[in-house]
Amino acid sequence: MSSKAIEPRKVSKAELKFREAFERLKVGKPDILPKGTPLSQNNVAKEAGVDPSALRRARFPELVADIQAWIESHRDEAPQKSPRQMMLAQRSRNRDLQEKVKALEEQRDKALGQLLDAQSRILELTLENQRLQAQLPASNVHFISNSKKPS
Repeated sequence: MSSKAIEPRKVSKAELKFREAFERLKVGKPDILPKGTPLSQNNVAKEAGVDPSALRRARFPELVADIQAWIESHRDEAPQKSPRQMMLAQRSRNRDLQEKVKALEEQRDKALGQLLDAQSRILELTLENQRLQAQLPASNVHFISNSKKPS
């Protein structure tokens, strides 16, 4: 009885480089990319030291399928940020909030300036109205009240 052994598929040097890069990224210990880099098809190619367009589904269908499956199965896992990354993110949020505060203060100051201009104009017009009414001649028109009716 002879059983025919299944020959393992030949793996090219390029695919081997991609698989090694894939494994390094999975364990979080890349050689080329910074630590904490998320795993993606492009990042696997970059970690392998080649252009991202070199890792194509048409050329490496099993590897690309493995990468996509790993990404899909680890989608819920949030990457851990280093203390430095968290500090930089907090600084960025603070800077954004400070810019927002500054913009709101400028908006408030502009509105306050417009309010003061309007109040000044109202005062000018009120004084002009009083001055013009004072210049009117006395009227000789008398109003008859309807309260007294002749009997």
